[in-house]
Amino acid sequence: MEDLLAIKLRPKTLSDIIGQEHLVGEGKVINNLVKNKKLFSMILYGHPGTGKTSIATAIANDMNLHYRFLNAVINNKKDFDIVIEEAKLYNGLILIVDEIHRLNKDKQDILLPYLESGIITLIGMTTSNPYHAINPAIRSRCQLFEVKDLTTDDIIKGIDKAVKSGYLEGIKIDKKAKEYLANLSGSDLRYAYNLLEIAYYSSENKKIDCELLEKVSNKPNNFSDKNGDGYYNVISAFQKSIRGSDVNASLHYLARLIEADDLDIIVRRLSVIAYEDIGLANPSIGPRVDAAINSALRLGFPEARIPLSEIVIELALSPKSNSAEAAIDLALNDVRSGRISDVPSHLRNPSADYKYPHNYKNDYVRQQYLPDSLLGTKYYYPKDNKNEIILKEIMNKLDTM
Repeated sequence: MEDLLAIKLRPKTLSDIIGQEHLVGEGKVINNLVKNKKLFSMILYGHPGTGKTSIATAIANDMNLHYRFLNAVINNKKDFDIVIEEAKLYNGLILIVDEIHRLNKDKQDILLPYLESGIITLIGMTTSNPYHAINPAIRSRCQLFEVKDLTTDDIIKGIDKAVKSGYLEGIKIDKKAKEYLANLSGSDLRYAYNLLEIAYYSSENKKIDCELLEKVSNKPNNFSDKNGDGYYNVISAFQKSIRGSDVNASLHYLARLIEADDLDIIVRRLSVIAYEDIGLANPSIGPRVDAAINSALRLGFPEARIPLSEIVIELALSPKSNSAEAAIDLALNDVRSGRISDVPSHLRNPSADYKYPHNYKNDYVRQQYLPDSLLGTKYYYPKDNKNEIILKEIMNKLDTM
């Protein structure tokens, strides 16, 4: 029974896709590619159950093109060779590859020449960050598209679709149970379909309510609340608790994310926190966060909870500063508003008038670096913490030299 309902309800065309309006909506990039009958290799990345496979197969169906589906881990070199021969026969073929981040060098070497020639159009799918996990040789030949988390409304729309489909004959489910199921599934529509199907066949009268869903669910409803935004509220509370230096609250929300088995969102959020909330108040925290993340990813749950707990405690109790974020945002505002002018002539390449700082005492010499129109502009304003007090002293000293 596993995944049966999800398979039956899998969209056949882009118009059937639930959510992902930023990609498949009217006038959006993938929709336009299909309409223009022009397809490029791409990688779709996002959380499980958000629609990556559905989008890939819908593209092939809408364009009426031959396609084959392989898994980078399960399928071997011979399977890839067979697809390439088939692509030659059809003079082109879409190859959909799941877990593209796990594609080893042998399989990459087989594919690359045919990606270059256009015989193979690759649609890769991954739950990992493609900027870190995908081999550059593959990544550079593909457009990257993020498949975003589905909203509660999206999940409810999918549940309504399942109810109306007729696959679960005579099913009855009220609004409250739909909301509960949507909250329970996070952003994973496949999980919602699976749980709906299990509940249907577990019921005596084909009626599904919250009590039944709670009994058949294999994970606690950590994220449901009256607004239906519990999952996102937990993620938000996690970062805000660390920012607010409440170590116990930080560990509580970490535990809820661990219980949801969502290692991806934990490590992404920790990376953000290290630079957005701790920043220059404790600049050594960045490498420490990276080390904890690498350990957690290598270990996986349940052992990953240990390095995650250590780094969350350290982040929560660390001094805080957002001065670096504020500084770059001020600089970006100037650039985006057109407040720019020519680079000073002595900074251009080459220039005989440039003064090389290392030729001077203390490796410093005063000269103009900002464009004329921005002279005197300040972006960085140090905060009153131990590390930035030192940076401020350095800045003041340079101003008097």
